[in-house]
Amino acid sequence: MIQITVFKNQAKEYTAFQCMGHAEYADAGEDIVCAAVSALVINTINSVEQLVSDEFELVTEQESGRIDFSLKDGYSEKSLLLIQSLILGLQGIQKNYGTEYMMLIFKEV
Repeated sequence: MIQITVFKNQAKEYTAFQCMGHAEYADAGEDIVCAAVSALVINTINSVEQLVSDEFELVTEQESGRIDFSLKDGYSEKSLLLIQSLILGLQGIQKNYGTEYMMLIFKEV
């Protein structure tokens, strides 16, 4: 199962997320849940980097499927909107495929 934790700061803004695991919906290379989550997450990171140019911290570990993303201070409303868009897409996947393959968790920090 992919577990995605989205972190909300004291200002109620989503500024970070952690993605961990593999969906195991199907065999490697045929897992549409994993592919969809990966596309959304990677596109969000690339969009923040290339379209918005806000600074962030990123840690990845391919074998475990771990991705830790956190906006640095001075982030813009555009980056917050991109993360909200990511959440919207992930909620759609969870609604369609259930929590057996992907779990979306929200935490305040």
